[in-house]
Amino acid sequence: MKRIFLILLCLGIFSCKGDQSQDTGNNETSIDSLSTEDLIPKALKNLKPVVLNLEESNKLAELPLNCIDTEYPNKLGQTLENKEAIGEPHELHPAFYGCFDWHSSVHAHWSLVSLLKQFPDVEKKEAIRESLKNSITAENIRAEVEYFQREQSGSYERTYGWAWLLKLAEELKTWEDPLGEELAQNLQPLTDLIVQKYIEFLPKLNYPIRVGEHTNTAFGLSFAYDYAKTTEHEELMEIVKKRAQDFYLKDDDCPVSWEPGGYDFLSPCLSEIDIMRRVLPKNAFSLWINDFMPQLKNKDFQMEVGEVSDRTDGKLVHLDGLNFSRAWIFYGLANQYPEQFEHLKLLANEHVSYSFPNVVGDSYEGGHWLGTFAIYALKESGNKPKE
Repeated sequence: MKRIFLILLCLGIFSCKGDQSQDTGNNETSIDSLSTEDLIPKALKNLKPVVLNLEESNKLAELPLNCIDTEYPNKLGQTLENKEAIGEPHELHPAFYGCFDWHSSVHAHWSLVSLLKQFPDVEKKEAIRESLKNSITAENIRAEVEYFQREQSGSYERTYGWAWLLKLAEELKTWEDPLGEELAQNLQPLTDLIVQKYIEFLPKLNYPIRVGEHTNTAFGLSFAYDYAKTTEHEELMEIVKKRAQDFYLKDDDCPVSWEPGGYDFLSPCLSEIDIMRRVLPKNAFSLWINDFMPQLKNKDFQMEVGEVSDRTDGKLVHLDGLNFSRAWIFYGLANQYPEQFEHLKLLANEHVSYSFPNVVGDSYEGGHWLGTFAIYALKESGNKPKE
């Protein structure tokens, strides 16, 4: 019966107004008489959160600046139509050839834009602006579009790279700077192509991909939804909403105890929560999460950080990324629904604190991409540097 009611809520038949912090499941009743202070371990309460300030932004900016023009080593992920299709990375992808692979180059550019927007006085601001201008030119983007239109490239970077391209486009479109407007316009043909690819692909995907790496469907939907909402792209927004509900609305009891996998940088369970908090009204989301992962509402909920054994191993270092992506999902939940999930901020702080000291000065295996994950997590945290 609850499932029927939840579906009706999502269809807008029932009102979504009012405080939904009550009657959301028996899991909360055993701790109602206890405060958050009583339930959270002392070490976690005393943990000082990492804050993105000017000093840290100067360090983090070095990572994308040092990799967006680094052509080798390079993982092209290319399917060859013929021998003529072979080319050097800068020939195939003149805008996004560095940082080991295409999607990492894309989100390295996002990192630079995000840091400039948050800290206009970042130390290497002129070098950052020059790098962005040299990469995201109209000519370079035309070549990127041509690559995606190759016969064997229809599924190239689906949907992880697609998601980061739309996140970059969103960041540029909300940058109140003439350079942001120029770059957004240059990027637009590729942005439009990726949007169209989402619209064409999502109806054909019968089953979601529930993994902890690049092809995770929920992650790809989350960033696509953000872009659609920010730019008021109704068609993309509606297809993302529909497919997210098709895929995940009936899910129960996510086996979070099975996580993490050895190479995970995304949490299959939490990634699903991240998209559903976006697309469901408050009432429906509260009911849904009671079935899917009710323990998150317990103020004593704990989740151990992903431990990295070897940061020179490009796969094992994924677990640092997992800590950051878990953190941004915890922050997102706490910021959207503080009355139910405020306690998750402390858990997010713990995850960030474990991995953040290893981002700067890390080997290239992690350094070419982990900075982006750290920046996004800290941006989602809402933690502000002291004046």
